[in-house]
Parts: sequence; structure tokens; C-alpha cells
Amino acid sequence: MRSLSIGKLVPLIALVVTVGAALVTACTLARAQERPARLLYFTHSAGYRHEVIPVSREILKQIGEMSPRFEVTATEDVAVFTAQNLRRYGAVMFFTTGELPMNDAQKQALIDFVRDRGGFLGVHSATDTFYQWPEYGKLIGGYFDQHPWHEAVRIDVADRSDPLVAFLGSSMAISDEIYQIRDFDVGGSHVLLRLDPASVDLTRSNVHRHPYGWPLAWTRAYGSGRVFYTALGHEEAVWRDSRYQTLLRKAVLWVIGSSR
Repeated sequence: MRSLSIGKLVPLIALVVTVGAALVTACTLARAQERPARLLYFTHSAGYRHEVIPVSREILKQIGEMSPRFEVTATEDVAVFTAQNLRRYGAVMFFTTGELPMNDAQKQALIDFVRDRGGFLGVHSATDTFYQWPEYGKLIGGYFDQHPWHEAVRIDVADRSDPLVAFLGSSMAISDEIYQIRDFDVGGSHVLLRLDPASVDLTRSNVHRHPYGWPLAWTRAYGSGRVFYTALGHEEAVWRDSRYQTLLRKAVLWVIGSSR
């Protein structure tokens, strides 16, 4: 067997080192781009407080124990919104109302977190939040605009090919408080679920017709981050519904960008 000369061996060693360094760098970048499988669940109420909030905390933690897993930290303390603390999480989830008592630095920490590949989820009254902070509207994609129906309705799956809602089929029946949405960012939002208007009385007071109809769940991008919102979740029975739990689990994992 012919041995390699030093002159030929040195370039080969250099190539191996270069390839190895590139692989380490790629793995490091991949880990950096994957957010921690931790969810910060924020339930501060500066307006109407929903009775289901304590139950929602318990159920969300149970959902997080399913495989693939994610940890849930529930809080109502605005002090959690610092850049350093938010780095511990893959996503923030709001079940909130009103003008939350967050100062400018805390608001900026939230915005920067989502822009930098963080995840944000809003459920139900998250659109009934921060009317006086325009940037929040850009983040979530729309605002609450009355709820004329609190009853059994039919909800159409707007995109049956989307993995977040494909499991629901073409539609589902559910009983909940149904939000209308104003100032909806149609062009920047991908609607997943939409109210079937044939299932409700459109002649009631406070019914607001818009060209985009009545979206009840959507996804959107905010900077490099992912955003998910669903207007459902007023009733405890909805939180205990396996379909709603599956939707939330898929949404959390999607906004985190988890490969688990």
C-alpha cells in the first residue's frame, strides 16, 4: 500500500477540518433557529375577565404534556416582558383584555421577540386588547367588533390543505361566543376557519358585514416570527373539546417552529 506524502496529507487534513467546522456551524445555526419548546401563557385582564381562564391554564398544561411536548408557564405579571426573560420561550400566548399595563420597554420586548423568529398566539379576547397600541393590531391582524351570537354555529374550514386544520375536515359544529373582527388585515393573514353565515341570524343587532366575512382563526407573519389567532375559546366546553385542544397543540408547535 502506497503511503501519502506529507505534502499530500496536509491539504487533506485541512479539507477535513474545514468540512467539520462547517457541519458544526450548520448544527449550531439550526439549534439557534429552533426556539425552546416553552410557552409563556399571559392571562392579564385589564377589561372583562373570562371565567374560563383558570381552566384554560390547566388544559393548556395538559396539552403541553402530549407528544411532542412543550412546557407552559402561566402568568399575569407584566414584568415577564423583558428581552432576557423572553429568550427562555419559544412563544407567547395571550388570553387578555383591555389596555394592558405594559410600559414602552415591555411592549418593545414583546415586539422584538416575535420579529426575531419568536411565536405569538392569541385566543378569543386577545383581539379585545390594546386598541390604543397600533403595533399590536399589526401583530395580531384585527380587533374585536362585537359578538351578536352566543350559540351553536357551523364553522367552515377555509383551507383544508393547511396542516393546522386539515384534521377537521370541511366544517365543524360548535357552541361558543362568536366574535366579529374589524380592521382585519386580509392581505397579510391566512384564514383557517370562518363562520358559516347560513348557520346564524344575520338580521340581529350589532351584526357587521365585511367583504372578508367572519374569520375565526388565522395565521400571519410578523417580521421573522409566526402568529396564530383563534376567536374561539369563551366557553369551558370549547376548551375541553378535543378538536380545540388539537388545534391549539398544532398551533403552539407551529409558531415555535418545533421539529420535535
